Amino acid sequence: MPIPSSLVTLLVGMALVLSGLWVGYNVNLLPLAASANAPVYDSLFRVLFIIGTILFLGIVGLVVFSLVRFRRRAGDQTDGLAIEGNLPLELVWTAIPAIVVLFVGLYSYDIYQRMGGMSSLNDHSAMHQMPAMETMEASVTGAEGAPDPAARVWGGIGTGAGETNVLPVEVTAMQFAFIFHYPEGDITSGELHVPNGRPVELRMKANDVIHAFWVPQFRIKQDVIPGQPTVLTFTPTKAGSYPIICAELCGPYHGGMRSTVVVHEPDAYDTWLLKNSPVKATVASAPSTPTA
Repeated sequence: MPIPSSLVTLLVGMALVLSGLWVGYNVNLLPLAASANAPVYDSLFRVLFIIGTILFLGIVGLVVFSLVRFRRRAGDQTDGLAIEGNLPLELVWTAIPAIVVLFVGLYSYDIYQRMGGMSSLNDHSAMHQMPAMETMEASVTGAEGAPDPAARVWGGIGTGAGETNVLPVEVTAMQFAFIFHYPEGDITSGELHVPNGRPVELRMKANDVIHAFWVPQFRIKQDVIPGQPTVLTFTPTKAGSYPIICAELCGPYHGGMRSTVVVHEPDAYDTWLLKNSPVKATVASAPSTPTA
């Protein structure tokens, strides 16, 4: 007795779903997760990886099966059957992709909103809640020093915005380097040094062309646009050194525009801050005592 085609389809579908789930939860293609953003982003990647695996195995399996099952037999010179107009099949292969695309779109929007990416689109003024550094204030004020209503601070993607004890860092992107300035200690560095577990707010500007600040281990990437202040917030969760990459083609040496973010434990960060803070000479105000 032949097995009904509907039962075969059901079993194959279940096998594809189980295979996709196994691959999604057991095969990791992402780098080390080192920020509070990572688990949120990774959950979206896992869902997309599961869906992609199911589609890949299903499509490739169907193509291989068709090549074997419907291959031309030796000596067969006849034309294949002219089959067309299968309405149920057309409805199925239209409905399934539509549902998948709708689900992925809604889920992606939810993840992006949870990471803070929609705050600047809904209310640009929300990004001015944190104290602005001098370089950022200059870019959002007019010629007379009054606030420019046309200026906007974009960004805010990341976990850490709105929290207390935020570490502010000014980031200047130029061909072909990132420069980091710490208002807390008046330090300028070619590397980004941050304490583990403390929210960090990067207020970024570009001096020449569009750049992009990307740390794969943090799962964050933000464009840095000339004349347009950009904010990026994150909270590191693992001490270590991680690459900073410019992810926007910015010129002939774009591939060499790299730096490093060093995540210290809090005590080690305080030591680095103290060691690299400039020594400020003080002038004695007390009058000198004349010698006899």
